[in-house]
Formats: sequence, C-alpha cells, structure tokens
Amino acid sequence: MALEISTHAPDFELPNQFGEHVRLSDFRGKSPVALVFFPLAFTSTCTSELCELRDNLSLFADNSVQLLGISVDSKATLRAFAEQEGYDFPLLADFWPHGDVAKDYGVFLEAKGFANRASFLIDTNGIIRASFVTAPGEARSLESYRAALAELVPAVV
Repeated sequence: MALEISTHAPDFELPNQFGEHVRLSDFRGKSPVALVFFPLAFTSTCTSELCELRDNLSLFADNSVQLLGISVDSKATLRAFAEQEGYDFPLLADFWPHGDVAKDYGVFLEAKGFANRASFLIDTNGIIRASFVTAPGEARSLESYRAALAELVPAVV
C-alpha cells in the first residue's frame, strides 16, 4: 500500500546516474520534490512517460520543484538511459538493497521485482502533499502532475 498524503516521506540516499549520492533530506527547507518511481529503464511506457516529463520540465522548474526519477536499475543503466533520451534531471538507482526505497514508499511489486508507477509530491518539510499510482502498464498523465503540483504549491507558500 502506497504511503498516504500528509505522512512524512521516508528519507533515503541513493546514487544518481553519475554515481553522486542524493539524499531526500538535503532538499528540506530548500525545494519541494517530485519523486517519480518507474519500473525499468528502456521500456516503452517508462520511456514515453519520462520523455513527457523531460519535454515539460518547466512545469516543475516554474514551481521550484526538483524532479527525481527512481527505479531498481543500476546507475550505469540509468546513465545510458538518460544520455540516450536526453533526460536533464536525476535518475536514482534503487538497485541495492534491491528496491528498498520503493518498499519504504509501499510501491515495490515483489512478484515482479520492480516498483510500480507511483509519484509523490513532497513539500519542503518532507511531508507528502500529493501522490498517485497507476495500474501496472498504465502511464501517468501530465494532468495528474499538474493537479499534484497544484496541491503542493499552496503548501509551500
């Protein structure tokens, strides 16, 4: 079961596609975060979803929200994926221990070995202000992000 709105987002530290460690708590007091779990790099639905986010990065930047993608792929796989698709935002490797962060957020699919498509909008105090999860194989819409950002921005101001 995915974490609920108004709960404290579990802190984590994961390597990005360049091997640099990113800690969620480093954004506290500075920037809200859109945490976007996706199943696997290079798959069609994940690629199209992340390309749509790439093409609409201003939606997040205009609201001073840091976008973070996260999957169980290795940092090397995520680097190749980001370079191929031109992603200009961090992709985090929840590789080992396998899927621990996805498990903490209640979105790891044990039978499949990867995270479901789930997005969490976290305010500068580390509180989940909006979230949405789609059924396996179902893409998230840009409108879902717009609605989630609308929930987040009043909490920040």
